[in-house]
Amino acid sequence: MVAMCRALLVVSVAVATVVGVGGAAGAVGDGMAGPEADVAHHGHVTLWDGRLDVVLLSENHGPSGLDDTTVRLAFSVPLAAGHALPAGCVWGGEREVLCSTGPLRADGTRHETALSLRTAGAPQELTARVATVWNGGAADRNPADNDHRVLVLATGDPYVF
Repeated sequence: MVAMCRALLVVSVAVATVVGVGGAAGAVGDGMAGPEADVAHHGHVTLWDGRLDVVLLSENHGPSGLDDTTVRLAFSVPLAAGHALPAGCVWGGEREVLCSTGPLRADGTRHETALSLRTAGAPQELTARVATVWNGGAADRNPADNDHRVLVLATGDPYVF
């Protein structure tokens, strides 16, 4: 019994090492069923006197189109409560907002999301993280273009990601 448990553990570790946690298992071309897409998020973040503006451009470089994706915008400081969010966005806590991109065709057509938020207080800087948290189960072989961390100083300048 102990030998069988060890064998299962070794196999599990080997599979996790080869596939990776959240890796491209199920991607087209791997012999498994499932779409493959390359979601990318770019844009800029501006901070000035507690006002936080985000312009987010989401796109898909293919090869498969996606019906929807969800992007998380997380901030290192609490956000002021009571701000209305654009359609397709919800609060994920006092420091994060989750937004739907809607359909992303495989041709790279962009979806724009613009947020005007306020921070709790007037921080001199914050860190913003932008990341895809759901893409319909598609494999993404290039996740580096949809996961960003940006240091934003309270200068009013746009910090690009």
